[in-house]
Amino acid sequence: MRLLKGQELREPAREGMVFVRGGTFLMGSDRHYPEEGPVHRVHVDGFLIDETPVTNAQFSEFVSATGYRTFAESPPNPRDYPGILPEMVYAGSLVFQSPDGSVDLTDWAQWWTFLKGACWRHPYGPNSDIHGLDEHPVVHVCYHDALAYARWSGKDLPTEAEWEFAARGGLDEAEFAWGSDFTPAGRHMANTWQGSFPTVNEARDGYVRTSSVKVFPPNGYAIYDMIGNVWEWTSDWFAPRHEANAQKACCIPKNPHGGRETDSYDPCQPEIRIPRKVLKGGSHLCAPNYCRRYRPAARHAEPVDTSTCHVGFRCVVRPGGSDEVA
Repeated sequence: MRLLKGQELREPAREGMVFVRGGTFLMGSDRHYPEEGPVHRVHVDGFLIDETPVTNAQFSEFVSATGYRTFAESPPNPRDYPGILPEMVYAGSLVFQSPDGSVDLTDWAQWWTFLKGACWRHPYGPNSDIHGLDEHPVVHVCYHDALAYARWSGKDLPTEAEWEFAARGGLDEAEFAWGSDFTPAGRHMANTWQGSFPTVNEARDGYVRTSSVKVFPPNGYAIYDMIGNVWEWTSDWFAPRHEANAQKACCIPKNPHGGRETDSYDPCQPEIRIPRKVLKGGSHLCAPNYCRRYRPAARHAEPVDTSTCHVGFRCVVRPGGSDEVA
């Protein structure tokens, strides 16, 4: 665990975690997507957060110790998905597949495929594996999978406010986690998409898919991969706008700032009552022409049962009284 200069912790350190001193910051953005606003002042208490997203090696240790099976490794229950075709009732997960030629950017089905056999062990289908990817973020984990790991490890998932506060690295109101320039002096600071999404990835940052953690520079709080690589789960229910006058939104995931489960359902699919949580950070599939969500303020709604090849997570610990150190 790494502490910033002048910080202390009153309980045993946790390996691989960073202590973030609490504080007040301006959360959200009024300059980008509507769900990011309004900008509002939020206070968070001090907390520990994983230096990196949970890796394949770490998740494998959890599975070996518990025998846990992820949602993607089990066939869905047809009762939860009215109208599902019988031939679609199989274990699998969503995998990005670049289409041939131009497509309608409003139709995500043009590049996402629910692939039989895709899971954290087989991120691109049954013929793929994670050999050599120990230090890549684990993917194909739904919200419940991430929460199961967090509880097993004695941790929790971050609230949206905690996550954004940590991602900003002390740069309040900066557009990116490292400042105002997306590629300062031409340097790529995160694993994102360069080129015309979803057909041409020029991979100028060196990666087409996920990258190992710690490849790109840490932010001001010495935390890696808060932007790009994989989206990350938070504990907050999604709402289409922030509350304008949020107060304290730090330690209790069910606080009012976190929204309500009943408000999180997708209005475009009223027949399917699967609640949605907030994802943060963007991924290696975020591109200037499609998804400029490689920013701390950016957020995305994700059903709690959904897993994909570009969603992972990291954990937090909220040590009692650690935010009160001198």
